[in-house]
Amino acid sequence: MTARTKATPLGRLEPLPAGPRGVLIDCGTGEAARACYRALQARRVSGALEATDLIPGATTVLVDGVEEPELLAADIPDWVLGEESEPSGEPVEIPIAYDGPDIEAVAGHWGVSVEEVAEIHASVEYEAAFCGFTPGFAYLEGLPERCHTPRRDDPRKQVPAGSVGVAGAYTGVYPRSSPGGWQLIATMTNPGRLWNEHREPAALLVPGTRVRFVAVRL
Repeated sequence: MTARTKATPLGRLEPLPAGPRGVLIDCGTGEAARACYRALQARRVSGALEATDLIPGATTVLVDGVEEPELLAADIPDWVLGEESEPSGEPVEIPIAYDGPDIEAVAGHWGVSVEEVAEIHASVEYEAAFCGFTPGFAYLEGLPERCHTPRRDDPRKQVPAGSVGVAGAYTGVYPRSSPGGWQLIATMTNPGRLWNEHREPAALLVPGTRVRFVAVRL
């Protein structure tokens, strides 16, 4: 398979065995993993790839449920990935109030005012890169590099549902109360939207979903 490419390749992919019917693709970077995931999705939709699951991670993609994983693994090193097209579909809008307890600390990390933290965070269109940690939690990419933020030195034992945090290159919303070490800058008005086991898919934010945050007052 050769994925759609532009002038600048994103690097070489390394296939690794993952169980009797799986291949874990080490993409090296998050950007390459997103491109690889979209290329795999396109092939599965077209029927060129038969797999039960495509699961992206920070820098990997797991392809599972493949009849002949050894043939897929042998083909992968010849793939050339470029900057794939943008995710399709309208962005999901998430109303939030910028009232988080760590917003002043984040403003200090970013070198801006508290008001500017809200403006910067809400000005970005994000993409759900991968999911994990707890059901319904998506790691959202899109923050400018200058806004990448260290985790808290002292993680909280309990973070309220709906808390919006930043950590490293990501931002995300806690769908339920849980421990957490992200810097909390805002609160979602209706966190129950993020996970509903009676909905298909149960998660509101799945890999590839476009997301925008809308500032509101609670």
